[in-house]
Amino acid sequence: MHYQSGQTHPTMDLNMREFMPDLKTIYNGEKVEPTFSKNEMERRLTGLREHMATQGIDAVLFTSIHNINYYSDFLYCAFGRPYGLVVTQKKSTSISANIDGGQPWRRTYGDNIVYTDWQKDNYFRAVQKLIAGKKRVGVEFDHINLENYKKVQDALPGVQLVDIAKAAMGMRMVKSNEEIELIKNGAKVSDIGGFACVEAIAAGVCEHEVALHSTRSMIREIARRYPHSELMDTWTWFQSGLNTDGAHNPVTTRVMEPGDILSLNCFSMISGYYTALERTLFVEHCSKRELEVWEANVEVHRRGLELVRPGVRCCDIAMELNKVFQKHDLLQYRTFGYGHSFGTLSHYYGREAGLELREDIETVLEPNMVVSIEPMIMLPEGMPGAGGYREHDILVVTEDGAENITKFPFGPEHNIIKK
Repeated sequence: MHYQSGQTHPTMDLNMREFMPDLKTIYNGEKVEPTFSKNEMERRLTGLREHMATQGIDAVLFTSIHNINYYSDFLYCAFGRPYGLVVTQKKSTSISANIDGGQPWRRTYGDNIVYTDWQKDNYFRAVQKLIAGKKRVGVEFDHINLENYKKVQDALPGVQLVDIAKAAMGMRMVKSNEEIELIKNGAKVSDIGGFACVEAIAAGVCEHEVALHSTRSMIREIARRYPHSELMDTWTWFQSGLNTDGAHNPVTTRVMEPGDILSLNCFSMISGYYTALERTLFVEHCSKRELEVWEANVEVHRRGLELVRPGVRCCDIAMELNKVFQKHDLLQYRTFGYGHSFGTLSHYYGREAGLELREDIETVLEPNMVVSIEPMIMLPEGMPGAGGYREHDILVVTEDGAENITKFPFGPEHNIIKK
């Protein structure tokens, strides 16, 4: 293990400086097998550096999980501490906390510098060290909070801070072949999680037991497909009855009963890359009205799958699907947009907001974008057919259409689960 001490705080006792530096490097072990090839990581950094050059940006300080992961292959766990990635025209260096030891260096494509807790705001001393002498620096306006923005300004007097978040999001929205291959594997893992849910579904079983069985199945499959990856954040939300009213409602201990509406939500996470499978199901049987509502949502879903192709605007897809719900007098029960992008995102970090299938998004679909079609309507408790209905498939936009990479079946003919 190699430690290299950095600057220490001037108020620190002299005999402590050797043991308690502000900054250090921890080269512990060897670099691990990366998620993506060197060519892929250089492609990303080259695109970023070209943007920096055209905009006169001397350095970039990323602070978000998604951009740090995208440009360095390092997925941090904050636990209240700030992290960073500084990219210049010649170098890329992650900034991590001493509590993580050598793991950030092992995972980073590039170099790493470690800050300690021995003095307040050592993180910003690392920022200062890596960006010294730069005049125009990109930061993520949609992520860095006001307090830290001010501290970066104080650490870099005279430096102009400009937004890099929107440009980076645009770069992430179009996937490479390597990314698409990983996303396809993630979709297969999510399908496995879905079939595991069906295995566990039965009247008298608790929601959390179904979710546990599904999550275990997905984690084991990720370990099989990616034996050198870190197993972080894969999870299942499985809701029943009233709990289906929200798309992101957590698992509870509720016991399923015959006739319950169910929502299956399997989320495979591979090196920060999110994929999902979401389905409506019923325990043993459903009513006539429930069947009508379900089939209407499936009709919207099928139409959405037909609409995804290059050259189409996100907002136009949303408006077209609204017409189908309106025909069934269900539009007022729609709960969110009709789909979103995939890549480096999760429930607690980034989202490619420029690639959502909503009325206010005018982005034009391009080959190698990856989007979901996921219509959802929610009828409140007390109404005939009450519950949340949602289907969800992932599509890779191709040169002349789209490839559906979700294989788990949807609709009443498949997902009324009888045991």
